[in-house]
Amino acid sequence: MTDTPKLSSVVPSLANLRDIGGPESSFGGTVRTGSVFRSTDLASLSADGAQTLADLGIVTIYDLRTESERETAPDLTPDGIRELGLDVLADKQYRAIPAQMQQMIADPAFAAEALGSGQALEYFQGSYRDFVTLPSAVASYRQLFVDLAQPASSPALVHCTTGKDRTGWAAAALLLFLGASEDAVFADYLETNKVLLPMFAPLLERFEAKGIDPTLLEGVLGVRREYLEASMAELAQVHGSIEAYFTDGLKIDASTQEQLRSNLLS
Repeated sequence: MTDTPKLSSVVPSLANLRDIGGPESSFGGTVRTGSVFRSTDLASLSADGAQTLADLGIVTIYDLRTESERETAPDLTPDGIRELGLDVLADKQYRAIPAQMQQMIADPAFAAEALGSGQALEYFQGSYRDFVTLPSAVASYRQLFVDLAQPASSPALVHCTTGKDRTGWAAAALLLFLGASEDAVFADYLETNKVLLPMFAPLLERFEAKGIDPTLLEGVLGVRREYLEASMAELAQVHGSIEAYFTDGLKIDASTQEQLRSNLLS
């Protein structure tokens, strides 16, 4: 991996910012660096954050949040950057935890009620399985990867609210498709716990002060290996392989798949 994850420690308004490039590919070479980045939302983007996007040369931003999330906390997208809203969870019949993140953070009592009795793990695993098969997720990830196949779309930034779940699957699926090892995929995924959780220390202290177990929220603000494993198990059960997921699940044709690898491998 590159040193890009360090960016998140110096750009508070772009927390969890990192380059997914760097891993070796089974196709030869490595996943190209400087092409696809991931982060939290841009609702609090500062001047320093905007300058960072400019320095990285970002030309496209993919926002994987729900319509209500985007309306409540719209991105402060700098002029000249194209932004695509891809509502991964649009077809979810109930509000999944990834789409309730802001309410969880703002309301300790709501978080305690929603996360008690081990519900967080169950909810997250369900959401991660949905990332693979929910129609709105299939449509959103298809559009994301088809668009990234175009050289003019990158350097690009992919985000949701905290940049770890919907964005986490986007990065994981893309890295697997590009030939990265599962070890490299999980390393990128679990990096969130190193760069994002420390930023929530004051919030966790506030929960504890209200008599609510802060570990309840750690499973929401951070990530667990079991979450991503749920997506990968769903993919294996439904499609059998990452290649079949792209071909049969996302309906991405062979030519576009070749373009995507050509664009993002070096």
